[in-house]
Amino acid sequence: MIKRTFGMAALTLVFAGALTTAPVARVQAAEADVECHLSFSLAGWSAIYKHAEGSGTVSCSNGQRANVKISTVGGGLTAGKFRIDNGKGEITHVRSIDDVFGDYAQAGAEAGVVKSGQAQVLTKGTTSLALHGSGEGIDLGVSVGQFTITRM
Repeated sequence: MIKRTFGMAALTLVFAGALTTAPVARVQAAEADVECHLSFSLAGWSAIYKHAEGSGTVSCSNGQRANVKISTVGGGLTAGKFRIDNGKGEITHVRSIDDVFGDYAQAGAEAGVVKSGQAQVLTKGTTSLALHGSGEGIDLGVSVGQFTITRM
């Protein structure tokens, strides 16, 4: 009798827990449907160490908007000087613009002379940032580093 009562109580708790977490999971999934777009310009150099700075604007599908500062640092087998104008980024898996700010892991291979292009996908936890842009410069190499977006 005690085993049956304990089993029914445990089943009731599991069922009650499922009912209380299901709506929360749906709300979190709905909140994470915000998409943000980044427009930016970036200039930098690399000689084993890679450094670039720039600025841009983030605008989100929920109406939030912010001017941002962008910086990237890293290292690897790289050399060159470059500039990206009219860069674009798509930021997904965010609940609000606050999820956009912070450090993204970066790895890439660069090759370009005079007119160069770049495309990368970066991550910060579950948030993804897909970057693409074109510009001018000379860059060659492979690097890893950090891409940071901060509010101005």
